Amino acid sequence: MKAVQLTQFGIENLIVNEVESPRPSDNEVLVRIKAVSLNYLDNIIAQGSFSNAMNFPYIPASDGSGIVASVGKNVTRWKTGDRVAIQYVQKWTKGNIDKESNSIRVAWQTPGVMAEYVCIPEYGLVKAPDNLSFEETATLPIAALTAWHGLINQANLQLGQTVLTQGTGGVSLFALQIAKAAGARVIATTSSDEKAKKLRAIGADEVINYTQNPEWHQQVLSLTNGEGVDITLDIAGTKTIEQSLLSVKEMGFVGTAGFISGAALPLDIHRHKINMSFLRIQGLAVGSAESFSALNRAIELTNLHPVIDEVFTIDRVKAAYKKLEEGKHFGKIVISM
Repeated sequence: MKAVQLTQFGIENLIVNEVESPRPSDNEVLVRIKAVSLNYLDNIIAQGSFSNAMNFPYIPASDGSGIVASVGKNVTRWKTGDRVAIQYVQKWTKGNIDKESNSIRVAWQTPGVMAEYVCIPEYGLVKAPDNLSFEETATLPIAALTAWHGLINQANLQLGQTVLTQGTGGVSLFALQIAKAAGARVIATTSSDEKAKKLRAIGADEVINYTQNPEWHQQVLSLTNGEGVDITLDIAGTKTIEQSLLSVKEMGFVGTAGFISGAALPLDIHRHKINMSFLRIQGLAVGSAESFSALNRAIELTNLHPVIDEVFTIDRVKAAYKKLEEGKHFGKIVISM
């Protein structure tokens, strides 16, 4: 079978290779991967800036969708032909995460899914939404589930609340779409007027250009009569956490969902009114398979469709990674297998 392999750190070292097809054990499912999508994490893993502990050759990518090709003899949940998506945190099947359920992540403790066939434990898959293509489904496991888990499960988003989304990456665009489907008002930030038009086209009620308004939390307060928003998902980390905290109202929710500008969070309990305003800062990193299934049911009921910037063929994997690295995309970058 064909598989993408990273032979050493650096995007230039991604190759398409012929490798032996895996065989499922008694409790595993063999999935014919149809599409994968890229996340910021994939780029920093490939570049070697996330972790030096890597066994080469390494098959990358955590997000994937496909068709069940065969099942092990003990598998009862799936059958040949089922359309499925990969659950990123494999053992997190339901409820709150703990040490054991947080122990295996796809493309960390296991090979990635950028291959024609992969073996996945029976519990590590969810049913794909009926209304989405394989390319669309491949965008869901990390970005969509992080937005869903943050807004619905952690922040307890309510009809009529106001949500602040940041930028035009996968988590933020899914947060915008999910918040609108749930009956919320959405204020979005972005870097250009062109992207602002696209954000309005998919439902943003207000858009703030943060290059023109470096202290963008002031515009957020102005748009909310000085109160602030109920919820925001902070995407960039170091450079945005302060303004995220200053943008939310009393009892406001700030989900830390990314670190593209740095992982250190400079916090001042007094200046950022963390204690006096009873603010909640919550770490976010996807959700359980049970939550993923709930997301997929909501996608079907509301006919939500992910925003895809571009679909690449497997032979253009380097170009896909380079586009991700440039950061100029609007929506998800997908590789068709």
